[in-house]
Amino acid sequence: MSFKYGIDNLTVNKVLAISKGELNAVITDKAKEQVIACRKKVETMAAGNKAVYGINTGFGPLCDVQITSEETNKLQENLLITHAVGVGTPIDKELSKIMMICKVHALCRGYSGVRLELIERMLYFIENDLLPVVPKQGSVGASGDLAPLSHLFLPLIGEGEFWIGDNIEQAKIGLDKHQLAPLALQAKEGLGLINGTQFILAHAIIGLNKMAYLLDLADVAGAMSIEGYQGSSSPFRDELHKIRPFKGTIEVAERMFMLLYKSQNVDSHENCERVQDPYSMRCIPQVHGASRNAYYHLKELAEIEMNSVTDNPIILSDTEAISGGNFHGQPLAMALDYASIAASELGNISDRRCYLLIEGKFGLPRLLTTGGGLNSGFMIPQYTTAALVTENKSLCFPPSADSIPTSLGQEDHVSMGSISGRKFNQILGNIDKILAIELMYAAQALEFRRPNTFSDIIEENFKIIRERVPKLEDDRILKDDINAVIQLVKNQAFNLK
Repeated sequence: MSFKYGIDNLTVNKVLAISKGELNAVITDKAKEQVIACRKKVETMAAGNKAVYGINTGFGPLCDVQITSEETNKLQENLLITHAVGVGTPIDKELSKIMMICKVHALCRGYSGVRLELIERMLYFIENDLLPVVPKQGSVGASGDLAPLSHLFLPLIGEGEFWIGDNIEQAKIGLDKHQLAPLALQAKEGLGLINGTQFILAHAIIGLNKMAYLLDLADVAGAMSIEGYQGSSSPFRDELHKIRPFKGTIEVAERMFMLLYKSQNVDSHENCERVQDPYSMRCIPQVHGASRNAYYHLKELAEIEMNSVTDNPIILSDTEAISGGNFHGQPLAMALDYASIAASELGNISDRRCYLLIEGKFGLPRLLTTGGGLNSGFMIPQYTTAALVTENKSLCFPPSADSIPTSLGQEDHVSMGSISGRKFNQILGNIDKILAIELMYAAQALEFRRPNTFSDIIEENFKIIRERVPKLEDDRILKDDINAVIQLVKNQAFNLK
């Protein structure tokens, strides 16, 4: 079964499957008809005398300058060249590929007016891993992601660069190796390529995929910490959450109950004198659940966006092209900022659980070591979680709350969504590390609850950690231990269900 560009609906999972080669994606005859029909409309308008933005006029503040038919093609090439002003290190190759997948899908909807030949060349790049080099900085997220999309599509005209393995080479060399000639752009094509939100969208897709795993992992880490702390499972009972039925909260409460189910350790202190646990344990459904709600919101918007047409102008007929603002990144930018706060909170509450485990309460030794004094035990890794949590808080400033006018004031309100997307993924990268340290702390705490046993899923994840990191008896360099668990997180090695 194949995905049909311009016909079927993309989802986060489908984009990633296409990117990994796990799902075949094709341009069907129906999509080709849509593209060709729209192209004919552009050619009719380009040949006429009526000024139509982006087809026979300049761009941005030069929209009032009409261009002759002889200059039209040069204008489109100039557009790509002049807008390729991105700076900084390149984005990951996977992001470049996802950007192209999303752009091909949008162009195949048949509202952008580019030639089929151009789209088929982009499809060749995707299928043969000819992935353009795209600098990460330079987009303000309105008029589309102009700079990154320009870099993404420079190789179509023989300019720019490709990734070859982990090396970078000139696009002309890569095209020659594949016996491909550079394409000459025609009316509307440059604008159709670089107007759009695919840079923002690609970061949202990658982030959503990672956040889905980290949300589940945060529940596992929280459950392991509760086991180590000998906290209560009663705050996760259904009776409590059905009278405040937020979707995320209910899901997390059900997961926590499942993760602690049939734990001998939980049962062993059922009648203890403690009345209630600190918030970072008792309120896991409310906090992790709120982060889940933000995830669901971003996912909903991202999947609308990946099935939308976000360039400008939109071609409706032989005589009508609407110049609007579908390229504006604000719908995703605001949701990305919300999701960034939600992701950051997963780390914030995780750090608090780490702190509880080293306080030396309820049968746990201080700093999770029996040789305190001579040994510092797990005193210092919590410094690292504290530092990472504060770094994430600093990254939570919402770029979508800012706007700096560009293009001589023609683009007087921009989304800054590209920055929102990049910061979202930076925060998630720090959550990898914070949760890894909590998991390491929790595994050590579980050692002091033996011979009690835990739920099957907790026992399995404890074993996964212990296969890489032994119990801490005497002080040793913990950097290697931390990195080993971080790698387990990145490789998604834990059992979450």
